[in-house]
Amino acid sequence: MSLPHRVKIVEVGPRDGLQNEPGELSVATRVELIEALADAGLTNIEAGSFVSPKWVPKMAGSDQVFAALRARNGVTYSALTPNMQGLQAALAAGVKEVAVFGAASEAFSAKNINCTIAESLERFKPVARAALDAGVAVRGYISCVVGCPYQGDIASGAVVEVAQQLLDMGCYEISLGDTVGVGTPNRISAMLEALQASISNKQLAVHFHDTYGQALANIYRALEMGISTVDSSVAGLGGCPYAAGASGNVATEEVVYLLNGLGIEHGVDLAALAKVGAAISVKLNRPNGSKVGRAVG
Repeated sequence: MSLPHRVKIVEVGPRDGLQNEPGELSVATRVELIEALADAGLTNIEAGSFVSPKWVPKMAGSDQVFAALRARNGVTYSALTPNMQGLQAALAAGVKEVAVFGAASEAFSAKNINCTIAESLERFKPVARAALDAGVAVRGYISCVVGCPYQGDIASGAVVEVAQQLLDMGCYEISLGDTVGVGTPNRISAMLEALQASISNKQLAVHFHDTYGQALANIYRALEMGISTVDSSVAGLGGCPYAAGASGNVATEEVVYLLNGLGIEHGVDLAALAKVGAAISVKLNRPNGSKVGRAVG
């Protein structure tokens, strides 16, 4: 299959990234980060999470973040809403797209949200229904699509089953997360082939961590297989708190550089993006997790 002409990048740094970083940022700094990412050309940005501050303290004040963000034509700011309480808070904040987060691993689901996969999907149904009734788009995430820190290898059939149920409840797109970064191109191929037998590429996105340095190779394989939506995190922010040693999401700078080299359109200014990555790394007092960002900077 030929490579896509254009790729949509979903920037997850301000939510998935920051919530797994040791440093905490003020609402004002988070707003500044998101605005700078939009200035660099990113049009789909995870801006916050409406969960209890008790469980995810770094996402406290997400309502204030959304209130402060200025509306831009063609730019979507999304939020994670794991339950009805979170959804109601997101709707009150004017959020236009929300996400629900499941797993393909029973062990991971039990450790992460203390329920079975089936129970988690039942919880999401009323959330998705209420969001859609309010005119809000719903995106579905699946963790551990090829491997789990507790369960080991994950069968592709389990991923297909969860993906189909998320689509059935109204999710417009499923983000496939290699949460602990154990995937290799052949494993990614097998997983995607299983999904593509019944699900359109337009409904699939990839979300790869770079723990074993395979994320870009896996993204390239996904592009070859017709996937045209890629999640990434500026400066490689984040990690997986449930997987020892897991590094963050693939850096957005790396994805943009790869796409530039392939001649694939994406709309992001690499130089501007690299400055954002460098600045947020300084704010967090951490090394810049993007090789491209360090080289460009």
